Amino acid sequence: MIYGCFKLFPFSQTGINFPGFISLYGSMLQLVNKKNLYEIWEEESGTCGSAGGTSASGGASSSVCLAPSMMSKAEKAKKLAGRAAMENHVRNNQVLGIGSGSTIGHAVQQIAERVKQENLNLVCIPTSFQARQLILQYGLTLSDLDRHPEIDLDIDGADEVDADLNLIKGGGGCLTQEKIVAGNASRFIVIAGFRKDSKNLGDQWRKGIPIEVIPMKFGGVVELRMAVNKAGPVVTGNGNFILGWKFDRVHKWSEVNTAIKMIPGVVDTGLFINMAERVYFRMQDGSVNTREKPFC
Repeated sequence: MIYGCFKLFPFSQTGINFPGFISLYGSMLQLVNKKNLYEIWEEESGTCGSAGGTSASGGASSSVCLAPSMMSKAEKAKKLAGRAAMENHVRNNQVLGIGSGSTIGHAVQQIAERVKQENLNLVCIPTSFQARQLILQYGLTLSDLDRHPEIDLDIDGADEVDADLNLIKGGGGCLTQEKIVAGNASRFIVIAGFRKDSKNLGDQWRKGIPIEVIPMKFGGVVELRMAVNKAGPVVTGNGNFILGWKFDRVHKWSEVNTAIKMIPGVVDTGLFINMAERVYFRMQDGSVNTREKPFC
């Protein structure tokens, strides 16, 4: 059970006053105010390695190999992962949710090529400013949930994927928009690097579960996420802050997600539970493995 009380006090960060946070006294939160806490939520690239095999979670996977090229193996895998996702799932007259990240960029590029070659009628809903720019860059049709509330397919990345295809997402600060788009999609697929494939959440991802909070009061062990290229905290597209809850054991993630969201001031979490149906992992050797949600 997660419980606690809220407190609020001001502090100065590099000369700029903004709300600071102390912990929810309970099983989850604690103040961490580090003036030089600069962490980058970055997508890791693959390195050379062996082909095929099973996923880190031990599940069965399929592998597709790339033809030799001057392109790095990691870049080839990104491109092939995007192509596989696009060819297997994108159809004419669809409304697509478009996520962010370098691998998603390859997928959007190839979607745009198919639109031109096959004269496809596609509408794209972005999950972030970066996704919006990708859609415009490649000349795709941009829309929003007001005009297209029902999405056929959402394509996005992830920070970590467990054996049940539960995800940690949203380190870039767009977790609420990403979850809204995924929640409105009939199908949700993910493209990620091999380092994101884990048996349990937290096995490899050490930066915590991102939590979007209103910059006033909140309630867990969390760190206020600081920006890299500017003073102050990371601010989401909704004008809120991002906290990172670092955990040390396996949890019942559905219960954790619900408990955190019940804390006053919390907008949403980066836990995507029972939402993704298939993940395309780009592997070390330049191949792509796919894994589907296990059926009970």
